[in-house]
Amino acid sequence: MINDRELIKNALEAQKQSYSPYSNFSVGAALLTESNKIFKGCNVENAAFTPTNCAERTAFFKAISEGERKFKAIAIVGGRLGEKKKVAEEFCSPCGVCLQVMIEFCDKETFEIIVAKNVQEYESYKLKDLLPVSFGEKFLK
Repeated sequence: MINDRELIKNALEAQKQSYSPYSNFSVGAALLTESNKIFKGCNVENAAFTPTNCAERTAFFKAISEGERKFKAIAIVGGRLGEKKKVAEEFCSPCGVCLQVMIEFCDKETFEIIVAKNVQEYESYKLKDLLPVSFGEKFLK
């Protein structure tokens, strides 16, 4: 069984792969499937900004492209890290677009979103806490 701290460690590893030359804000995410697989993602920026992809969506799209459709939790770390800063100073919560992707594939009552500075400092939320009112499939019928 993978615990919160193990998931955070994976997110910290993913953050090291961030491509963020414009914002210098690196983000890492580790997504846990119901089958206990971890998919890591980092943010990938683009000079045109619109094609930029968040770490959370990178992790989700990797998992989905490998056939996963059921998820338990995601850990997210992010911040401006440089030579002097070795840990994030703030919690980095997912953006609205990432929350919308989560609501497409996750149970808002049970899916856990962990935002962390490091393995000792973190907060945990349910998807329903961060996106209490959402747009979904029912609106398209």
